[in-house]
Amino acid sequence: MNRITLGWNSYFEENYQAIENGFIPARVIVEHRGGYNVSTGESSYAAELSGKFRFEVTRREALPAVGDWVLIAPKTDNKAIIHDLLPRRSKFSRKIAGTTTEEQIIVANVDTVFLVNALNQDFNPSRIERYLVMAWESGANPVIVLSKADLCSDIKGKVDALSGIAVGVPIHVVSSATEKGIDDLKVYLTEGTTTALLGSSGAGKSTLINKLYGKEIQIVQDIRQDDGKGKHTTTSRELITLPTGGVLIDTPGMRELQLWQTDHLSQSFPDIDAFAEECRFRDCQHEGEPKCAVRNAIEEGMLEERRLENYKKFHRELAFLERQTNKKAQLEEKKKWKKIAGDRTRKNR
Repeated sequence: MNRITLGWNSYFEENYQAIENGFIPARVIVEHRGGYNVSTGESSYAAELSGKFRFEVTRREALPAVGDWVLIAPKTDNKAIIHDLLPRRSKFSRKIAGTTTEEQIIVANVDTVFLVNALNQDFNPSRIERYLVMAWESGANPVIVLSKADLCSDIKGKVDALSGIAVGVPIHVVSSATEKGIDDLKVYLTEGTTTALLGSSGAGKSTLINKLYGKEIQIVQDIRQDDGKGKHTTTSRELITLPTGGVLIDTPGMRELQLWQTDHLSQSFPDIDAFAEECRFRDCQHEGEPKCAVRNAIEEGMLEERRLENYKKFHRELAFLERQTNKKAQLEEKKKWKKIAGDRTRKNR
């Protein structure tokens, strides 16, 4: 294995040459609490951040994540110190779970995102819309993977339900039990490329990785029969190099997937924006305004009410996030100037 096998390309090479600090590039394979497993392609290390790096990081998203390329200084006993982080080519991120207004990087430097959704009773078009918005924002190419086809009696109906959601996005129907559609996914897994699997618990991500790898390398669990949901088989993000080429990143199912800042709602909802152009009022809220083309499209069966409600929900989330981000920035600015004033006062005493 070498750097190219791990996903190294001209983008990272150019950024690495621009830094010229003498450290060695390595990719983050696993992130632990307080540490990382990294690989140069030839050697693997248990790594931790240098004191200087840790001190200079002021934002959570500036810390290394699985898929990142970092610059290390190897030590003895397969240990290393991380001194720097190369610029990311792409990142899939969300607002951190809870009330804290911070960005959390889920995976970094990904070329393709497999958005895995099971075709059993857990099938959820609204969730797929949310993942698509975040995938477009990430800079990676989204691919919808509808798993567990052997458990679905109306595959065509569910694929058709996504026709207005995933405009221009490839949709693959697969079954790990029968191996239906598995080979079709391998076209995305060429040497030097990175593909992340994202989806809820029980969607079949770990089983799918086992099929793509060619043997059982990930632990899998059965779903609950009453609601089709699964447990968190995967408990941490992990980068896996395929023997046939390409890199996969497995991720735990996410119970909470809040949007982070995005400019790609129009890319995920082109139909609503197109109808909105025909509304009588430019600031139409698509509630009860006269000559609302969006409401008219719903009444004529050209647009789902559910889709419009999801669209509005995303706008509310992003508006709230912007308010919280501005409030946080104001508080940080106030804190900074308060500290400066305090320093001046102490200096003049």
